[in-house]
Amino acid sequence: MIDLDAIRHNVRRLAAAASPAKVMAVVKADAYGHGAVPVARAALEAGASWLGVAHISEALALRAAGIDAPLLAWLHTTESNFGAAVAAGVDIGCSGWELDRIVAAAREQERPARIHLKVDTGLGRNGAALDRWDSLVGEAMEYQDQGLLRVVGIFSHLAVADEPERPETDQQLATFREVLAVAEDAGVDPEVRHLANTPATLSRPDTHFDLVRVGLGIYGLSPFQGQSSAELGLRPAMTLKTVVSQCKEVPEGQGVSYGLRYHTSGRSTLGLIPVGYADGIPRVATGGPVRIAGRTYPVVGRIAMDQMVVDLGDLGPGGAGLLGAEAELFGDGADGGPTADDWAHAAGTINYEIVTRISPRVPRSFINEEDRGVAAGREGGA
Repeated sequence: MIDLDAIRHNVRRLAAAASPAKVMAVVKADAYGHGAVPVARAALEAGASWLGVAHISEALALRAAGIDAPLLAWLHTTESNFGAAVAAGVDIGCSGWELDRIVAAAREQERPARIHLKVDTGLGRNGAALDRWDSLVGEAMEYQDQGLLRVVGIFSHLAVADEPERPETDQQLATFREVLAVAEDAGVDPEVRHLANTPATLSRPDTHFDLVRVGLGIYGLSPFQGQSSAELGLRPAMTLKTVVSQCKEVPEGQGVSYGLRYHTSGRSTLGLIPVGYADGIPRVATGGPVRIAGRTYPVVGRIAMDQMVVDLGDLGPGGAGLLGAEAELFGDGADGGPTADDWAHAAGTINYEIVTRISPRVPRSFINEEDRGVAAGREGGA
């Protein structure tokens, strides 16, 4: 279940933190598993000015859904469809090697491309190397003078903003200011300069520039160790629930799941939870929490492709009454319920991965699809 009111709340919270900079809602990877189209619409309703995705194909799906907001795609291969991006009015991130391909697409479409030049200020992934920046800017401006493109943005990406004590963020910021000065000296007049991700949006106002790119935060998850979503004023939007699909009494010493690494310590009732690693639950996350009838139980034994097991204790014949009971793996953490952070801890990973990997086999339902604030306004004006 995805709560779109939580998405709106989080966007408003981040927009307040970023102001006067604008907000780009990052909806790549199907909005971190939350559903790209409904999340994009909710984010725009709440004040996001831009949308961001990794791949052009993701951007085209948003355009096909009728979303016409400013939209940036920044991760490309030699197979990327730059022509379709230009035709659809999708802004294109450019690290250097793509420039000639983007220009060819603009000629073919007879329409200038909108590009954001990306520089690597220290993360070591995509983005132009610093020793190539001058020449990239020069080449881009030559094409701009020919009417083939417009350099509308300059951006980079931070490596350790989720660790505020690290000095590298200061170094990256200083480098970004230097490359901006080079671009401005070359005549670039960008609409937006953007560097900050969610953690920098919340902790480093000096990185905000014209636009912040927020991903994890709009889904209500904290990027910081030691700070919860609630402490940051964020509300987790995804709740993962199923039902107990079988309950059975077993004797002491009953082995559980592949490898028989777990055995019951006495007579017990085992509850079968019908999700597994094919649904995106990490196979290594033994001990992950499942809440049933107000009590939270750890997963015991190995998580399998389609199912996992919890040991409900010695419930006797009454344990059968839990058949069909709601089983919540994670949600907003209200009343001490399990969270995506709990599952990340069990799996030795990060909360980003927990929500993003929930597979398409798991049906998504959306609540609060209409902005209640807007709806209330309509009722008041009727």
